[in-house]
Amino acid sequence: MSVRFSLLRVLSRPASVFEAIAHEEHSAGAVFFGASLWLGLAPPVFAFLGASRFGWNVGVVDPLFLTTRELFGMSAAYFAALLFGFMSTAVISQWMASTYGARRSLGAHFALITAVGAPLALGSVAHLYPHLVVNFVVFVPVLIWSLYLLYSGLPIALGVSPERGMLMASSIVAYLLVGAVSLLGLTVVLWSYGIGPKIWV
Repeated sequence: MSVRFSLLRVLSRPASVFEAIAHEEHSAGAVFFGASLWLGLAPPVFAFLGASRFGWNVGVVDPLFLTTRELFGMSAAYFAALLFGFMSTAVISQWMASTYGARRSLGAHFALITAVGAPLALGSVAHLYPHLVVNFVVFVPVLIWSLYLLYSGLPIALGVSPERGMLMASSIVAYLLVGAVSLLGLTVVLWSYGIGPKIWV
């Protein structure tokens, strides 16, 4: 599963991507190093470049500029969080598979989560101009697109009925929501202990 496979075919013929996942054997390592790793690298790289050039802008105060060291540290943490989110979601999806009668191959779950996340990686180009409103306008439709791919593609890729696929996809979304809230809480705790960039407004 290459980057070209993930992006171009998900954009133009997503159904064929999920059919390929269903009928071809995918190695978890090949999917990860062939596509997932590089798609996960795009958002932090774009964020680093955009924040270096324009600073962070929430629209009510002057743009916030951080040092190169702080930006690198935050981009590295962003990358690590994305990789952890990807790998844990794929593993959770595989763990759920027995409950819903889905395929259990870890490679298939890696491929599914990579295909579903491809639009988010593409939309992260908005990080090149890290303005809150711009990123919100871009990421809301992109997130809806990824959710559509998850709900429509999971039954095809994992070989389950649409009804079971909807339940399994909803369980995955619930896991991601819990993970997002937990990450926000962890960020607040770390910042309260002085771990993170020093921001003065």
